[in-house]
Amino acid sequence: MPAEVPVKPNSFLGAYANRGAFTDCYAVEIHRAVQLAELIEAFYTTRLFKLERCLLARILKIQSADAEATELAKGTRSHFSAWRVEQRSESEILLDAGQTRSWLSVTPSSSGRAATTLLFGSAVVPVRPDGKFGIAFHALLGFHRAYSKLLLGAAAKRLKAGLSASR
Repeated sequence: MPAEVPVKPNSFLGAYANRGAFTDCYAVEIHRAVQLAELIEAFYTTRLFKLERCLLARILKIQSADAEATELAKGTRSHFSAWRVEQRSESEILLDAGQTRSWLSVTPSSSGRAATTLLFGSAVVPVRPDGKFGIAFHALLGFHRAYSKLLLGAAAKRLKAGLSASR
């Protein structure tokens, strides 16, 4: 199960933490080498995330498909569902959806074995002039934390089993 870890200060997500946004980060290690594209595709095509995509389609009228997630993973698409790519490198991607950001990253094991730490984090930029968040933010924070762990765990499970296992 993923664990909450500190946000890397020199990461794309860390830049938001340095500006006073709410940030969080979750990590899980799997025992094989994983590229960022694999994590992106696995994350956005899990059954759990497909539920979120379905809600976005119904509530916000934003359609998305697995093929679009694959294009995002390959770097041939700059937007997916409610998100657009803000920054991308070989090891991390930051997606913008208005006041929120989603971040995925892969870090190879430093132990010399074939293992990768998968990271998922979020940023929420305050819109109030005082830099604080309203009651709705605080009310949903517990759900957000649990959901974030479940999402990363589902992606890790897909990657461990082979990407096509739950499509």
